[in-house]
Amino acid sequence: MTCDMSLPPTMSPPLRKANSPQAATPSENAGLQRPDPVHALVQLLRTRSSEEIRQRMYDNPPGTVWWTACKTELDARNGEQMMKAVVETSRALGKIQVLTERQDGSTEKLLQVTTEISELMQGTRESGRRMEIASYLVVAVTVVQLFYIAYLVFGKH
Repeated sequence: MTCDMSLPPTMSPPLRKANSPQAATPSENAGLQRPDPVHALVQLLRTRSSEEIRQRMYDNPPGTVWWTACKTELDARNGEQMMKAVVETSRALGKIQVLTERQDGSTEKLLQVTTEISELMQGTRESGRRMEIASYLVVAVTVVQLFYIAYLVFGKH
């Protein structure tokens, strides 16, 4: 899809005849400047797609007014996209920072709970050893009592 992107005739200032009463004086000519054709073309290219601008840039040799206008417009669009990307990256980094802080808090809580469980397990292990010793004592007392009963029963006869 190509469209005519030639410079509209209204872009150039009207020419005045030297003899006419409307002829500009030299001091008026100094203040009256022709509009920059590159700027006018950039404004015209604002409504075009990037693909169309890129194609027109490739169709014109470097250094021409069209090539410069196309390059300027593409650079402006790339700058806008970069600016949007930087803003989005900044937002993402903010979210990552918040999530990292939450994860640090969760990690600290997990470490605290793990330490408490470890202390409980150590206490349970010590209780288990005490229970083992108590069981050996119960068995030993039972054996002693059995010998005592055996002595009482068989020792008097």
